[in-house]
Amino acid sequence: MKIKLFIYILLFISLTNAQHKTTKLSVQIDAILKDTLFNRAIAAVKVYDLSTQTILYKKNNTYLLHPASNLKLFTTAAGLLFLGQEYKFSTKAYYTGQIINNTLYGDIYIKGGFDPFFKVDDLDSLLVGLKNLKVKRITGSIFADVSSMDSLFWGKGWMWDDDPSTSAPYLSSLNINENSIQVFTLPQKIKEQSKVTFYPESKYYSTITDVISIKGDSTKIKVSRDWINRKNKILVNGFQSYKDDVDTSEVNIFRPELFFIDLFKEKLDKLDIKYSGNLDTLSTPNNAVIFSKVNRGLDSVIIKTNKESNNLGAEMILYALAEKFYGFPATAENGVKVIDRLITLIGHNPEYYRIVDGSGVSHYNLITADLIIDLLKYMHNKESNLFNLYYNSLPIAGADGTLEDRMLTSQAYKNVHAKTGTLSGVSNISGYVTAANGDKLAFTILMQNYVGKSKPAQDIQDSICTILSLYK
Repeated sequence: MKIKLFIYILLFISLTNAQHKTTKLSVQIDAILKDTLFNRAIAAVKVYDLSTQTILYKKNNTYLLHPASNLKLFTTAAGLLFLGQEYKFSTKAYYTGQIINNTLYGDIYIKGGFDPFFKVDDLDSLLVGLKNLKVKRITGSIFADVSSMDSLFWGKGWMWDDDPSTSAPYLSSLNINENSIQVFTLPQKIKEQSKVTFYPESKYYSTITDVISIKGDSTKIKVSRDWINRKNKILVNGFQSYKDDVDTSEVNIFRPELFFIDLFKEKLDKLDIKYSGNLDTLSTPNNAVIFSKVNRGLDSVIIKTNKESNNLGAEMILYALAEKFYGFPATAENGVKVIDRLITLIGHNPEYYRIVDGSGVSHYNLITADLIIDLLKYMHNKESNLFNLYYNSLPIAGADGTLEDRMLTSQAYKNVHAKTGTLSGVSNISGYVTAANGDKLAFTILMQNYVGKSKPAQDIQDSICTILSLYK
């Protein structure tokens, strides 16, 4: 009897201590959320202790809010679960006709396989196969095969005035250089035109530059594209201090598949492979012969997508999911059906939420803090073989990705692994943190409907992350 009483007393003390710790944490977070920012804005927060399987804090956790790039947590998780860790994004090169005396009497077809991070240098790998065939002349045309996906080049609900930002890349199954142009502006002598260069260089786009190097310390350079007319005319103007280093900017490119084959043609010129045919889009014939391919692993795509919050990467994962389960042409709508499978798998009804893209760019997307936490719980508790890759793909506070410049001097430094998410009036962060007592915590902080810059919201998020790092 005495032993049982002693056990009951120990359990009571343990529960009391746990309740005290949770209450203390709640008081600390509540105090932070009394900031004047929330006089008009809203915050939804939930913290779950994965080690003890208990909820440590929750506030507005059932409210439907915009996930922004926190949606990438779902897209990349679905990629790992349903495409499989060994999945490859493949860009393939074919030819038709015959090769006689080093001349290809036929056409070239480059078939896109949703690779979001195909680079200009990867073209050399595609051309190895052509060189191995000893081709010195091509009599036909070069075609971009984008039949793997539909013709919608943006996601549902994407903002027209986000163009020409690289955060709203034009979508295609055949991508190159993340469907963007890099612009480098180097100051010269005072009152002289700064030197403006572009990468990759190509005749596919035109440029107009007018940047003056000035004596002062200020620099203001505007880089745009004739996006209203959907023309690939890049406009660079402004002024630049003569003391500046190189200024770097980016703009998106319209019809990236045509940009791809134009760069492919220019590579042919450098290899002295004669070509004078047309550049266009067309599906690859069944009798075409493959001569080269470039593969990219899903793991590297997920890491770059989450670390950099890369929207093109997320959308291509979504289209790859659509193609695998619903066939060609892949559509975003079918990709979302696979995300819905994930939502069902973690114990929720997809009909209670709205998801329309893979990256979170759309303001149409609506999910809850509860849903995010249950995803983080599921990946940690049920998918141990995939969790390390998933966890390591998230930005690390003060170290890399979108968290590189945050939480540099607090206990959260290099402790928090979390996905950020930012839109106009939206700032979110969700992920994992190891508490001072060694427990692994899953957390989500969604802040929305504020006006102005996101820095005040981010500072509050960082304070909460520091409190979680100190939790004992």
